[in-house]
Amino acid sequence: MTTVLAVANQKGGVAKTTTVASLAAALAALDQRVLVVDLDPQACLTFSLGHNPDKIERSVHDVLIGDAEAKEVLLDTAEGITLLPATIDLAGAEALLLMRPGREYALKRALATIRDDFDIVIVDCPPSLGVLTLNGLTAAESVLVPLQCETLAHRGVGQLLRTVEEVKQITNPDLDLLGALPTLYDARTTHSRDVLADVSDRYNLPVLSPAIPRTVRFAEASASGATVLAGRKNKGAQAYRELAENLLNYWTDGRKLETLSG
Repeated sequence: MTTVLAVANQKGGVAKTTTVASLAAALAALDQRVLVVDLDPQACLTFSLGHNPDKIERSVHDVLIGDAEAKEVLLDTAEGITLLPATIDLAGAEALLLMRPGREYALKRALATIRDDFDIVIVDCPPSLGVLTLNGLTAAESVLVPLQCETLAHRGVGQLLRTVEEVKQITNPDLDLLGALPTLYDARTTHSRDVLADVSDRYNLPVLSPAIPRTVRFAEASASGATVLAGRKNKGAQAYRELAENLLNYWTDGRKLETLSG
C-alpha cells in the first residue's frame, strides 16, 4: 500500500522543504520507492534536489490543470528520489483551479495514475492555506506539521488544525494528523523546550521524536542541490534517519509513533 504524506505549515521558514527532502532521502536509503511532489510555486524543493526550476519545461502545474500526465513530468534525482517538480507557473494554477469543480481533488486524481509505482509519496505544501495546500491535504493519508522552536512559531497552528479538520469533514475523512515535528531545535536552551511544551498543551498535539536540531548543514546542502544526508555524518542527517524509521514502523508495522510529548 502506498502512503501519501502531506507536510504542511502556512508559516514560512520552519524547515518544511528541508524536512521533505531529508525525510525522503532517509526513506529512500531504507529501500523505499519515494516520490516527492513540489506544490510550492517558489520551487525550493525542486531546486534543493538539483534541478533548476527556470529550465524545466513541464511541471506539476501542467499536471494539475490537465495539460500533462504525472508520469510525463517526473524527474530523477541524485538521492534516488523521484520528483514531481514545480516552477513559478504553479502560481497561476491556483487561479485556474479555483474556477473548476472538484478543484481540491486535482492532485489526488493525478497521483492515482502513478502512486502504485511508489511506496511513499511526500507532498511539500506551500506556505499558505490556499487551494494548493487543500489539494495536498485531500490527496494525503497523513499530515505532518514542521514547527520551528521559537515563541512566535506556533502562531497560525490553530488555523492550520482547523483547516485539517475541515478537510476531514469535506474532502478527506481519513486524514491522519500525525503531529508536530520540532525543527531548528536548540537543546541547550530552555526556550526551545518551553515552546514544545506549550504547543503540546495548547493544541493537544503530539510532538514527534526526534526533534530536528539547528545546524548549518541544512543550508549548505540546499545550496549544493543535495540533501543533508548526502554529505558527511552530522546530527541533522541522523535526526531525519531516526524520523524515517519512526514513521516507517508506524506505517508498515502499526507501531506507536515515538513522541516527545502528547
